[in-house]
Amino acid sequence: MLDDDLPEGRDDHDAEVDSDPEEYAGPERSLADDVNALIDDGKTYIEAEVAFQKTRLSLVVDRSKSGVVFILAALAFLHLALIGLVIGSIISLIPLVGPFPATLIVVGVLLIGMAIFLLMAKGKFSSLANAFKDDA
Repeated sequence: MLDDDLPEGRDDHDAEVDSDPEEYAGPERSLADDVNALIDDGKTYIEAEVAFQKTRLSLVVDRSKSGVVFILAALAFLHLALIGLVIGSIISLIPLVGPFPATLIVVGVLLIGMAIFLLMAKGKFSSLANAFKDDA
């Protein structure tokens, strides 16, 4: 038979592969083809990542708009509550010192508080400005 002259462990299929190696060779690819495929894959990845980040950003913007509206509503209610507190403070001080001094006391306390917060803000902005100064 044909198998008699083949080495041990080989069959007819191996003999056919050995007889015509070009017929069973893999696809011809060069290094340049692989590099081009890698570049194309990189472009595809970047395009997908950019699309994902755009979608993510639109979600953040949408949710942020709603959040800002709710914060503004909360600040409006806080503002009204503080107005009520100021008026209540004036009314409660009127029997003790009179209407005009009560108004001056409440306004003075509010102006002192404003000055304290402005000085604190100035300090923060000054430290921020110092961080960006050139140390030439």
